[in-house]
Amino acid sequence: MKPDFTKIYSKYRGMWIALDKTLKKVVAVNKRANEVYREAIDKGYEKPTLFKVPQKNIPYFGFNINET
Repeated sequence: MKPDFTKIYSKYRGMWIALDKTLKKVVAVNKRANEVYREAIDKGYEKPTLFKVPQKNIPYFGFNINET
C-alpha cells in the first residue's frame, strides 16, 4: 500500500522529515536534513527514510529517455 502524504504535506511543507520503515509515521522534523537524521537515530530508528516535503504541491510527469 502506498503512503498517503496529504496530511504530511499540509503539516510539514518545506521541512525535512524522517519516516519509520512503514513510511506512515513521522519520527522527526526539522529544516535541516542532518538534524532530522540525528534525531531519528537518537530515537532508535536505525535506517530512517528522509524526505523533503515540497513548498508547493505541483504535478510531476516523469519519462524514460532510454531507447530499447
